[in-house]
Amino acid sequence: MKYEIRTIKDEQIYHHSLLMVMMKAITEVYGMDVNVRVGNSLNQGFFVYIDDTSAPIETSAFEKIKSHMQRIIEDDMPIVPIEMTNREAIELWKAYDVPEKVKLLSMRDPEEKQVVYRIGDYRNSFYSEMLPSTGYIDTYEIRKYRNGLLLRVPNMLSGGEVSPYRDDDKLYEAFSESKKVRKSMGIDFLADLNQRVLSGDVVNVIEESEKFQDREIKELAKRIADEGRRLVLIAGPSSSGKTTFAKRLCAAIGDVAGQEPIYMGTDDYFVNRAETPLGEDGKPDYEGIAALDIELFNQQMNDLLNGKAVDAPVYDFITGEKQFGVRTITPLEGQTLVIEGIHSLNDVLTESIPADWKFKVYISPLTRVGIDRHNRLSTADARLLRRMVRDNRSRGTDAAGTLSNWVNVRRGESNNIFPYSSCADYVFNSSLVYETAMLKVYAQPLLEAIEADAPEYEEAQRLIEFIKYFEPIDIKDSAAIADCSLLREFIGEK
Repeated sequence: MKYEIRTIKDEQIYHHSLLMVMMKAITEVYGMDVNVRVGNSLNQGFFVYIDDTSAPIETSAFEKIKSHMQRIIEDDMPIVPIEMTNREAIELWKAYDVPEKVKLLSMRDPEEKQVVYRIGDYRNSFYSEMLPSTGYIDTYEIRKYRNGLLLRVPNMLSGGEVSPYRDDDKLYEAFSESKKVRKSMGIDFLADLNQRVLSGDVVNVIEESEKFQDREIKELAKRIADEGRRLVLIAGPSSSGKTTFAKRLCAAIGDVAGQEPIYMGTDDYFVNRAETPLGEDGKPDYEGIAALDIELFNQQMNDLLNGKAVDAPVYDFITGEKQFGVRTITPLEGQTLVIEGIHSLNDVLTESIPADWKFKVYISPLTRVGIDRHNRLSTADARLLRRMVRDNRSRGTDAAGTLSNWVNVRRGESNNIFPYSSCADYVFNSSLVYETAMLKVYAQPLLEAIEADAPEYEEAQRLIEFIKYFEPIDIKDSAAIADCSLLREFIGEK
């Protein structure tokens, strides 16, 4: 049996089925009352840990978990869907002592139907369909990592294989900080956020979340200034909030250093269109690093860092050529440069600039709120919702247009951004605790407008089914979101 992963829905079906196998194996080793948490996505997979202890999982237990997983898969056990009402599911999760599931379902219509899945005597619920049986699982990697386990999986872009391993230690640290923020705000799971929204306390949630992020930006600016870094390089996947973050970081560095940095993007350093290299498909590859004039970029960055004025190019996207003589940049003594672009973490971009001058920042909305201990909003879905709302507001693109292009966006990120995230000096989490509840207000009507015969309909329904569990924030409460908030980059000004 071979399960083809061709769509995002296919990914979720495979990933959730594999996670359920892993959860069952862990309960067979530790007992049914073990509190297993799926912490976050990491290294093309999931970081899983036992929440009752900070001690690492012992090697003997790890080997047993691996063995049990393999046996469950080889036995080709049916993954049985059981339809029940929320009222019935609440009683089930009370018996299993999963209070966050009970709390979340208690806020919904008790007669609403949902599906719980069963493998043998183990039950769990995931917000997707599942494979028919465990025998369809044929590709994964499990390894010990920090105090937990790393379950690495194939995706729709990996050709059915698990990608090569790299230690995403900075991402792990960013998620650990995110956990501290959640605990300090008393919002560990979605039910906690929904309760604050329903109680009319959402303005305080917005303000607390923004304060945490503002403090992090200021602390990062101080670190950059204290270390004497002259060139700050920012990269991250689509809809991470790079533009707003870069501007706020510039202002914060200015407050610390006494002068704001020069802020530039790399798009103006494209080679002329006629010189753009071709990709494997024979078409111009505008996303690869070879599409940039690396020699000119390095020459001008070195000149600016050494106090020399430069005739910076302005790329004309209509003619496909760099224009000179229209923008002269004259740096102040010791002035910092802040550069934002998809290749900023790739050392090839800045190959002739001393390493101790550079400070690399990877930015991504690493989702802060878990639906429950085993379900989370993926970072990719968080960015997709952001992009959908922004594309419709600023470009007039409907949700179907955003969804149809999303695979190409992800492919570019997989090739040019994700492989370099581990090269960052710092990972900035641009996610805000409340944001999905706010984005739902804008995104849901766009998704519901997609017709049933559209190719994007199935993906739209997947997202609608998922975000229904988020209590929407009243649009009037969006006034509490500051003008400088990263979320304003997507929902627009007040």
